[in-house]
Amino acid sequence: MSDAPHEPPIDRLLHIMARLRDPARGCDWDLAQNFATIAPYTIEEAYEVADAIARVDMKELREELGDLLFQVVFHARMAEEAGHFAFDDVAAAIADKMEARHPHIFSDAGGRMTEARWEDMKASERAGKGVASALDGVALALPALMRAEKLQKRAARTGFDWPDPSGSKAKIAEEIAELEAASSDADKLEEAGDLLFAAVNFVRAYGISAEDALRGANAKFEARFRAMETLAGVEDFPKLSLDQQEELWQQVKKA
Repeated sequence: MSDAPHEPPIDRLLHIMARLRDPARGCDWDLAQNFATIAPYTIEEAYEVADAIARVDMKELREELGDLLFQVVFHARMAEEAGHFAFDDVAAAIADKMEARHPHIFSDAGGRMTEARWEDMKASERAGKGVASALDGVALALPALMRAEKLQKRAARTGFDWPDPSGSKAKIAEEIAELEAASSDADKLEEAGDLLFAAVNFVRAYGISAEDALRGANAKFEARFRAMETLAGVEDFPKLSLDQQEELWQQVKKA
């Protein structure tokens, strides 16, 4: 237990993390970790936060936000041990960034925040860091669909974009044909990627987030498939013919 049970919760959490990483009295597992080994857990916790939000489970959300906060504390502790920065530096950096990105709130700049204004400020920040490309800073760890959309948006800001959906629609047809014509596994993989990238571009032209759209489609399919299993029985469903399964699918859709 913490030596100061009534200390502010964030201080208590920081002290717990320090104890876990204490070379003499810490936890063997926590001591063995590094940035690379912890990163997958950080990503997983972010997804679990999103899942709790999607299920509108506030009790679960509180718990998952705590798990995600612990990931931040873990990374900050390892950075402090290495002499790079500490948790307070992380908090100060994001506070400075948010104030700088909201001049209409924290200064006399006035106006209101728009997506274009937000992107302009982020572009200025990237320029200040000496970035060489409009695509710099799009995280590799993002889900592939989300990253494709961000890359396309960055490219579009330079003028490299179809003027209307017809261009990306034609590109989809082209990529379908190239996938069908591909012979080797490597070619098929490449053409499949091109097709998915074109599909993201097409739905983006309608102002739709491909990631959000696919999440919705996944949830809809899962709900319908589970309903079919319920109607037929989980053990009996695989024994049905494809026509019988399709009949159940249509029944569930109508319901």
